[in-house]
Amino acid sequence: METAALDALDRLILLATQRGLPLVARPYHAVAEQIGVSAEEVMARMQRMLDTGIIRRIGAVPNHYALGYTANGMTVWDVADDRVFALGSAVGQLEAVSHCYLRPRKLPEWPYNLFAMVHGHDRAEVEQKAQQIADLLGPACSARAILYSTRILKKTGLRFA
Repeated sequence: METAALDALDRLILLATQRGLPLVARPYHAVAEQIGVSAEEVMARMQRMLDTGIIRRIGAVPNHYALGYTANGMTVWDVADDRVFALGSAVGQLEAVSHCYLRPRKLPEWPYNLFAMVHGHDRAEVEQKAQQIADLLGPACSARAILYSTRILKKTGLRFA
């Protein structure tokens, strides 16, 4: 992926929005007022940052714990190397999967190369969602496990200073 350059104004916009957009009727106008430019400039620059991949999305991030999703399982899968890209992409599109990653194996101790995070109200729900993934992977998967969260260590993304 090519890196995109940020100028001083892009950085100000990122700093102003990194903890979320203001919860007001016209959030882009509030950001614009805060940093001293027009709302149209803020919106145009944010659209450019979306288009170039500097930011991935603009949207609400619900607290899944507050919604009752207290069982969190990182499902790990040993998927055939010749199928992992296609199958990993399909797993990442499942509604039940919030994050999906391809990672190197650390043989012989760690045979897993595909990671997919799922959340449930309880472990039985996480296991049911993991079974959906297993059904999708089929015979291309030779081993799997679920690693359950026991505590939260960090709940924020990258922050600029």
